[in-house]
Amino acid sequence: MGRTAYILCFVLFAIGLLCVVRKRNIIKIIIGIGIMAYAVNIFLIIIGYRKEGRVPILAQDQIIKNIVDPVPQAMVAVSIVLGLALTLLLVAVGIRIYEKYGTFDITKINRLRG
Repeated sequence: MGRTAYILCFVLFAIGLLCVVRKRNIIKIIIGIGIMAYAVNIFLIIIGYRKEGRVPILAQDQIIKNIVDPVPQAMVAVSIVLGLALTLLLVAVGIRIYEKYGTFDITKINRLRG
């Protein structure tokens, strides 16, 4: 994997950031946050990747020179669980906002706040 993977990861993050900054719909903002989280997960997986890498499990009298780094994989596993919890929390808040104001548009919510 060369620079292309890093560039594509950055582009995916930029798309999510653009969605968070430019959109006015709460649901679209939540989707943008999810896109950014998955871009970070992909970046961490790319960092731990080794070409022709092997599993970091050693048998007796075995030497592995080119092993895959397991730390980014563990970080991504934790990040996926936390991202799911964050998404559920944001959706719950979005539903409560819709129940109170009757809209997902943040500009209308700001006007209704008084």
